[in-house]
Amino acid sequence: MHRMPARNQLTIRAVDARLRSALEREAARRGKSLNKTVLALLAETLGLVAAPASEEHDDDLDELARTWSESEAARFDEALRAQRPVDAKLWR
Repeated sequence: MHRMPARNQLTIRAVDARLRSALEREAARRGKSLNKTVLALLAETLGLVAAPASEEHDDDLDELARTWSESEAARFDEALRAQRPVDAKLWR
């Protein structure tokens, strides 16, 4: 006998890898489960709830903070130092 799902459940089929990956990234960004993220996105998109306020610097590099070793950071700083001298002839 085929049992009908509960009224408060919905099965979504044929979710391609790109969509699933994007949903998983969004869930991680929000710090929520995949299910809670999908429900929130649906509710926000349909205007049932207000979308969360976007962060001021949504496209910054925060996820890279503190990922360099000390030697990598030192090499980067050295490369920047080489670019900082001002050519006085160009700034007359």
